[in-house]
Amino acid sequence: MRGKQAPRRTIAADPRFGDEVLGRFMNQIMSRGKKTTAQRVVYGAFDIIAEKKKKPPLDVFTAAIRNVSPLLEVKSRRIGGANYQVPVEVKGDRKLALAMRWIIGASRHRKGKPMAEKLAQELMDAADKQGEAIKKRDDVHRMAEANRAFAHFA
Repeated sequence: MRGKQAPRRTIAADPRFGDEVLGRFMNQIMSRGKKTTAQRVVYGAFDIIAEKKKKPPLDVFTAAIRNVSPLLEVKSRRIGGANYQVPVEVKGDRKLALAMRWIIGASRHRKGKPMAEKLAQELMDAADKQGEAIKKRDDVHRMAEANRAFAHFA
């Protein structure tokens, strides 16, 4: 690695709940710098969750992130002319980033509804350990389990 490592930026908490993780989530949803649009989508999804689940939407959000976060993943290592998929433990920041990416990707992949409704449905599914984001996490875990024989290369 050349040069210095980039400094960690502090990400502003979201205005309504004051949650830093939710602020990061909004930044991930945001496209082309339109933060107010991202906030409208997330808060719209939270209103739908509060209406349907009768629970605080922030609790549903944190449960969804916790359920989707992977424990293990595979990393490609080249050893002696062969590439091995080596299972490694996922560190905290990457765990959060992957969970957010999978939830947003799964909700964008759903068809025929506004983004707020798709996001709300995906968050509720993830909180109930269902949905496409959970399936993605299970696939990653399955891949790591299948390559457990190469764990000594880590």
